[in-house]
Amino acid sequence: MQCSWKAVLLLALASIAIQYTAIRTFTAKSFHSCPIPSPVNCSLSQDTDAADRLCDESPTFAYNLSRKTHVLILATTRSGSSFVGQLFNQHFDVFYLFEPLYHVQYTLIPKLTQSKSTTDRRVMLGASRDLLRSLYDCDLYFLENYIKPQPINHTTDRLFRRGASKALCSPPVCESLGAVDLHLEEGDCVKKCGTLNLTLATESCREHGHVAIKTVRVPEVSDLRALVEDPRLNLKVIQLVRDPRGILASRSETFRDTYRLWRIWDGTGRKPYNLDVTQLTTVCEDFWNSVSTGLNRPPWLKGKYMLVRYEDLARNPMKKTEEIYDFLGIPMDSNVERWIQNNTRGDRSSSKHKYGTVRNSAATAEKWRFRLSYEIVAFTQHACQQVLAQLGYRTASSEEELKNLSISLVEERDFLPFS
Repeated sequence: MQCSWKAVLLLALASIAIQYTAIRTFTAKSFHSCPIPSPVNCSLSQDTDAADRLCDESPTFAYNLSRKTHVLILATTRSGSSFVGQLFNQHFDVFYLFEPLYHVQYTLIPKLTQSKSTTDRRVMLGASRDLLRSLYDCDLYFLENYIKPQPINHTTDRLFRRGASKALCSPPVCESLGAVDLHLEEGDCVKKCGTLNLTLATESCREHGHVAIKTVRVPEVSDLRALVEDPRLNLKVIQLVRDPRGILASRSETFRDTYRLWRIWDGTGRKPYNLDVTQLTTVCEDFWNSVSTGLNRPPWLKGKYMLVRYEDLARNPMKKTEEIYDFLGIPMDSNVERWIQNNTRGDRSSSKHKYGTVRNSAATAEKWRFRLSYEIVAFTQHACQQVLAQLGYRTASSEEELKNLSISLVEERDFLPFS
């Protein structure tokens, strides 16, 4: 008897859930460490089971004793998140990781990455929160559950975009570097450093004062509530947003195959009947839901949330970066200042790949006005009218207004951090 496609899909989803549950089961110990060991609640002389039981029964303590600041850059693809990530990657006392949740997505849901099902989302978010909690605790071994093939002796050459993390491309993690290698390009890092030793990476993380992680794989800030309220963390969320018209233009240029139908519409003036509009509307819905949560200022986000528009950062990068670091309570060092000066006035062509950060930042923020046809801009404005108004992005009523750079499409808004 042949199985229906629904039965096959249900079996696949059940398999994913079982795989995730197994990972949670075999790695749960790392989340049950006792906050404050003492002869009363966690004596080393007690047997392991008793210690776990006493720790579980003891009161909850805010035991981030090192007072590390844990930073999460919450963004979507082509919104300037790589640029914002570098504002932390360059800081001497920040351990920065670029998109570690990539491994969760492509391990648990390898063939359903575009799926919008509730089950897929629940599986992804549960695994993502667990991994983030471990990484903020500098437990990089937890990544091994999602890296394929499995690391051997805690070493791997499969960490996604390892070279985008300065901490993973410098001593002690990379011991083969000399003085001339202090500023490696991403590809050169992988070539010179060889395989990544997760033990050395864990030690490096612990030696840094703060941990920052960038992700485009968490849709909304409310998905992070369990981490924000976790007393073991000092998590602060930087939500990065960008004009959806700019995001669409950048994605169409970068992901040419995926956005092929948008490109056909842009080139021919004829909207394809099978255009996947969710590639646009999902961005706007996630922005609306997430920003609405942040701007409503719920108690659990107090002192933990800052909304940043990419356009504001691009126009005045030094001032905005100072505001971000002031919100985090971390002194901004000279390395960050130097990087901003060197990477916000350059020519985009000087960057070696599509994710490069060397550019004229102010000009890049406005470039979409010349990339998209007015028909697509008008469609985007209608589909995303709520979030455009919410974030202070003006609409263009004609082709002439769209191309006229003397007319600003970004309102002056001061999104103050929730403190």
